[in-house]
Amino acid sequence: MEIINFSNGAVTSKEELRELVGFPHEHVIKKEISIIDEHCKKFISMSPLFFLSTSNAEGRCDVSPRGDRPNGIKILNDHQLVIPVRPGNKRVDSLMNILENPHAGLVFLIPGLDEVLRINGRATVITNEELLDDMGGKAPFIGIGLDVEECFIHCSRALLKSKIWSPDTWQDKESLPSGLDIFLAHLSINGVEIKK
Repeated sequence: MEIINFSNGAVTSKEELRELVGFPHEHVIKKEISIIDEHCKKFISMSPLFFLSTSNAEGRCDVSPRGDRPNGIKILNDHQLVIPVRPGNKRVDSLMNILENPHAGLVFLIPGLDEVLRINGRATVITNEELLDDMGGKAPFIGIGLDVEECFIHCSRALLKSKIWSPDTWQDKESLPSGLDIFLAHLSINGVEIKK
């Protein structure tokens, strides 16, 4: 398969991009706030799933899904929150990125709701037991402290168009990709063979 050179015909300036897409309405700009207000607190408290976006010093990005019980995020005040880091596969890509580049983005989802809450800020890997206590279940030994810089509700278009919450659009389970098959195939590409 031929490799495409994306630089041919690429948009290379902000001015060119604005000529193509135009400018956002004033309301779209002014919906952004710099505090965790009562609406954001309620949204976060009801969200069992969010996505954490980070990048390292070179700009290499990572987006990590994080699932926990609703109310699993500790909101310290109007400007700070704490995310528990639960035991996982020990790759800790997000944490390694935060050590190099503290900028992080979060997207919170609530099942059945088409809008999402976006929060951006500066992240710190923390081990402060007092901050990590009382987060539901066993207290994590490590977490992410976030100094919030931007909060805003994101429009429902993507989730509405995808019909993600409509069971009648879901594929039959038998036709879905197998996580195990993908995992084993990717190991095989890297020369590791494991029998099922």
